[in-house]
Amino acid sequence: MIGKADPNITTKKQKSMPLEIITLPCLSDNYSFLIHDGASGETAVVDVPEASVISAALQQRGWTLSHVFLTHHHWDHIDGLGDLLANHPAQVVGAKADAHRLPPLDLEVSEGDRFFLGGEIVEVLDVSGHTVGHIAFYLPETGAVFTADSLMALGCGRLFEGDPDMMWTSLSKLAALPANTIVCSGHEYTEANARFAVTIDPDNSALQTRIEDIAAARAEDRPTVPSILSDELATNPFLRGADPAIQAHLNMQGADPARVFEEIRKRKDNF
Repeated sequence: MIGKADPNITTKKQKSMPLEIITLPCLSDNYSFLIHDGASGETAVVDVPEASVISAALQQRGWTLSHVFLTHHHWDHIDGLGDLLANHPAQVVGAKADAHRLPPLDLEVSEGDRFFLGGEIVEVLDVSGHTVGHIAFYLPETGAVFTADSLMALGCGRLFEGDPDMMWTSLSKLAALPANTIVCSGHEYTEANARFAVTIDPDNSALQTRIEDIAAARAEDRPTVPSILSDELATNPFLRGADPAIQAHLNMQGADPARVFEEIRKRKDNF
């Protein structure tokens, strides 16, 4: 069942087991995610780059798709939706602000809206910047956020539509979530992001360790997504515009963190 939660809700439906999250590599470097509530049998997919991978994963696990969560309108996040729905009818949830560019939605949502997936509340966050109208889906009880092309592993999305202040606001919102939050982002860009991150934060020992871990994972063809927010806070330069070491490295001591972010994003665009 999907439906908006009471904004004044103080209790939640009870689950007998935690939600299960499956990471699905799609296309050449995209990720989609299945979220399964074993108690109710409800299953959501976050973004649909291609239908075949998602259909195969559902069939393998014997799960029935009940919901589709769309983060933004770019083709590599929605192109498989028609084929997927043809074989797996489901309710489609997406941003009200982006509805004119998304496939038809059954539920249009905005910042602050909440609804149930099975026994758990899903909260909607506006994370515009990569696009205007980009949203993230946050599951506070499971401790996971689905960020697509806003916050990424060691990076953030290019600003195709938004401006630096908009993206900095979005990233700051995500950075304020609990540090143990699982960050489910939309692409396998982490190795390339790491090569750039070390040019901004060369003396960060946590970053150096993470780079080694990323290289080992990719050598074994293992995903580097999801990541943990605490790791992003410690190593992702796009979240760390207020960090004195980064500001000093950029000769921007005491600068507004949003301006530091803007400089980092500019350098990444030209990297």
